Amino acid sequence: MVGLKPPEVPPTAAMKFVSAGMAGCIADLCTFPLDTAKVRLQIQGEVRTPRTTSSVKYRGVVGTLSTMVRTEGARSLYRGLAAGLQRQMSFASIRIGLYDLVKQLYTPKGAENTGMATRLLAGCTTGAVAVACAQPTDVVKVRFQACGALADSARRYSGTVDAYRTIAREEGVRGLWRGTMPNIARNAIINCGELVTYDLLKDALLRAQLMTDNVPCHFVAAFGAGFCATVVASPVDVVKTRYMNASPGQYRSALSCLLALLLQDGPAGLYKGFVPSFLRLGSWNVVMFVSYEQLQRALALARPALA
Repeated sequence: MVGLKPPEVPPTAAMKFVSAGMAGCIADLCTFPLDTAKVRLQIQGEVRTPRTTSSVKYRGVVGTLSTMVRTEGARSLYRGLAAGLQRQMSFASIRIGLYDLVKQLYTPKGAENTGMATRLLAGCTTGAVAVACAQPTDVVKVRFQACGALADSARRYSGTVDAYRTIAREEGVRGLWRGTMPNIARNAIINCGELVTYDLLKDALLRAQLMTDNVPCHFVAAFGAGFCATVVASPVDVVKTRYMNASPGQYRSALSCLLALLLQDGPAGLYKGFVPSFLRLGSWNVVMFVSYEQLQRALALARPALA
């Protein structure tokens, strides 16, 4: 057996809420460079003039990471990390930590098993609520990740707090919620792709007695969840990233951003940065779910000692 065993008394909703936020931060610390590479690849070529081959700065995951280190320094890989951690403490806590609670609320009384529709509805609900609460942190994170090797005097923001203030002052409070609708769509899809897939895979592995409820089982289920989420969410993720990073007035709406992307790059543009997206989302899911399961079990086991 590997890792902590399931406690006799299951973790409370509060324990799951705290564990999810902590696990999200751990996963972000491990995978943030891949997320930054994904953002750079997604916004590459986001210009109105015809693009030339020489304008393509980043090529592939390794090429993007090495180019950033060479031209901007290693610290550029973690630009926007503070906003990313702020995002996870609110975002992951809600969408992951409250998933089981919402799923129970949607499950009819007396039902022996939770149906697929109930799981999907719970995933959509927690994903949408999480976006509504954490959207400003996501906007700031993307803005920092997208900026290139600019001189300090040319940077849009001097720090995370300054970014929140500047966006609110120059673009209005609505600027902090730029891209909320595509982000809700993205995270409803990702939440279903991640949580529902993880839930189903884990249940299937345990029911078939192929694995026990421990780290190897969590690893396999999380890897499958990461791949599924990347496939279904990549198109709306590209649109979300471009729309969040856009200058005021560049796009009238998320739909106009989508149309501009299709006109410029075609349908393939919807899967820009797919490899770093999968590397990031797959590894993020593995680290997050394994950490989440272990953290909530640790808190549940420590509860009698703290009482």
